[in-house]
Amino acid sequence: MRDAHSITIWVGLLASASAATVIPTFRPAAAQSPREIARRSFSSVVLITTQDANRQPLALGSGFFVANRVIATNLHVIAGATSASAKLVGQEGTLPVIGIVAMDTARDLALLKIEGAGGLPVALGDSRATAVGDEVYVVGNPRGLEGTFSQGIVSGVRRIGSDTLLQITAPISPGSSGGPVLNNRGEVIGVAVASFEGGQNLNFAVPTAYVGPLLGRAGQPQRLAIAPRQRRRTRTGVNPSSGVSGTLFRWDPYPFGSCDINGCYTLSVRNQLDHPVTDVVVVLVFYDRVGSPIEARSLGWNAGDTIPPGLARRASGLVDESVKPLTSRVEIRILDFHIVAP
Repeated sequence: MRDAHSITIWVGLLASASAATVIPTFRPAAAQSPREIARRSFSSVVLITTQDANRQPLALGSGFFVANRVIATNLHVIAGATSASAKLVGQEGTLPVIGIVAMDTARDLALLKIEGAGGLPVALGDSRATAVGDEVYVVGNPRGLEGTFSQGIVSGVRRIGSDTLLQITAPISPGSSGGPVLNNRGEVIGVAVASFEGGQNLNFAVPTAYVGPLLGRAGQPQRLAIAPRQRRRTRTGVNPSSGVSGTLFRWDPYPFGSCDINGCYTLSVRNQLDHPVTDVVVVLVFYDRVGSPIEARSLGWNAGDTIPPGLARRASGLVDESVKPLTSRVEIRILDFHIVAP
């Protein structure tokens, strides 16, 4: 099994969309080498980071330019966010996200407007002409690793009601959600969306046949908060309830604990998946008695140290000693993790 973030996917049953809108951009006439596809696509792909109402980190995801200052991504990447920014692969600086200009809740798609000059829009290919066995490439930012380029094939074209999903062997990992799936001509034929829990090479993409019509409906930017908190789980970005969770926060009381500094704490990191996980990144937000955040801490799991399926391990950290007496509540967010291949 290739490494993938395990989730459950549900796709709404709506009528099929019309043909994709053609975007004026570079459109190759013949197949390109993987090196050339990677080089051209990197100028269009972004790392998306989102924050909550308290400006605390919420999620990581990917996206790509489909028009001037317009980025396509998955709707779940921005769910629950009040602000976001986009960073072009390999470039310094970030581009603030102004808002949502269009979204398709049934197919987990969103178009975002950014502030400032953006990247080169990619060509949208005809995803309806895609067939099993076609070569594909996925560009994304798995676990925040910018510009990761993966190769695979189309292993299935799945019909769910009147909708279609592309099943691919190219791996999708945390942070890849919303990234482009390209054919061998460098045209985008899908938006990376999900991988099934426990499945081998069961990775999926939303066809671009649904992106074109959405671009045609783009309007004035609206605030990110209008994005619904979806009941279906299609997230390959950050999701505290999608397999790994943090619970049982406790201050470490010396001399009964292992730390003699006032500000030490421990928590339990639980693996609810069917495979071991490692490289867990936890964000803790400390709130005072009126509900205002007073501190945030990132806690990284030791590389190579795994949590077996269905089990939990304690982790520890430290904040300034002034934080403890002011804290009335601690929120634990799982920002990232990595599934260990069997």
